Amino acid sequence: MASATGIPQQPPAEHGNEESEPLLGRPGDASQKPAASIAKNLVLGTGVVAEAGGLLLVASVWAAVFLHPPYILFSVHPLAQSFGLLVLIQSILIVQPTVTAEQKKVGQKLHAGLNFLALASFIVGVGSIEYNKIRSNGAHFKSPHAYIGIVASIWQILQYVVGFTMYGAPQLYGGEAKAKAIWKYHRMSGYGLLLLYMAAVTSATKTDYNVNVLGLKLWAAIVIALLVIAGIYPRIKKQKLGL
Repeated sequence: MASATGIPQQPPAEHGNEESEPLLGRPGDASQKPAASIAKNLVLGTGVVAEAGGLLLVASVWAAVFLHPPYILFSVHPLAQSFGLLVLIQSILIVQPTVTAEQKKVGQKLHAGLNFLALASFIVGVGSIEYNKIRSNGAHFKSPHAYIGIVASIWQILQYVVGFTMYGAPQLYGGEAKAKAIWKYHRMSGYGLLLLYMAAVTSATKTDYNVNVLGLKLWAAIVIALLVIAGIYPRIKKQKLGL
């Protein structure tokens, strides 16, 4: 379309473009299409990169555990934590691209269910290592990984409780409108928690169990963490964070 001066003009922005603008990329790059299956959200845009990181994490950890017998109670910890992280990644990817009210409703339910599964897996992982240390009179919190892990676990529980109550019991926050007004803080907290979990992944390579048994490499853990971050963060929608 040209103006009176003959200079071509850009057509007006489609309605909702600003609302679907991700941190990186063009508006709509990471937005669920009206008739698309919500399952496609998992690999939409850069989501496939995050999926690659999550699958590499589980594959490398599970292979390392099962290729280094004997299998002890402590083995449950890396198995459960890596699986929990993979599920947590799915819970983020499934809800990020939702746009319409109906999409958001379905996405929130799946997000809550996947987060519950991830939390249950994390609890099993933490419980196994704590029981093992109590039974063997082992030292607690003897590595940076242990400190990062316990902070992340407590954060995860609080994150789930707040998210679940905001969705299922908004009256606790003064009504649905007030509950929706603080969703952006819940999202910010979730993205911060993901960074902490990536720190936990990399710090795990320096634990005695990994150094003496599993042999997972620090560089590989860093690559996995970068893949997850590079796959999830560019899809963050600015308006969902109040930007």
